[in-house]
Amino acid sequence: MNDAAVVALSPETVLGEMKKNGVTHVVWLPDSETNWLYLLMKAEPSLRLVGVSREGHACSIAAGLSVAGAKPLILIQNTGMMESGDSLRGWLLGLNIPVVLMVGYRGWTRHGVNQ
Repeated sequence: MNDAAVVALSPETVLGEMKKNGVTHVVWLPDSETNWLYLLMKAEPSLRLVGVSREGHACSIAAGLSVAGAKPLILIQNTGMMESGDSLRGWLLGLNIPVVLMVGYRGWTRHGVNQ
């Protein structure tokens, strides 16, 4: 892939889309890749940040928020998708609870995109 083909979303663009779509809560597992987005989310008064220690917990918490009328978004890394599989199936898919997942990349082939 050449540099011209690399398109990266800025944290400002991501936050703008969250606000435009009425996201009320971001349920997330903190990581170094989302640090710049975190700083913007933390300063945004319309968002509540809910930190979790495991990705599976994010699904359970987001399901409860959604049932209560909130509009949560789950923010995790791709490696966390494996950890959250049972909660995804049991809570979100099994009960047909609509929650958006934003899944970031974690791996060794970024080629400097995040630098």
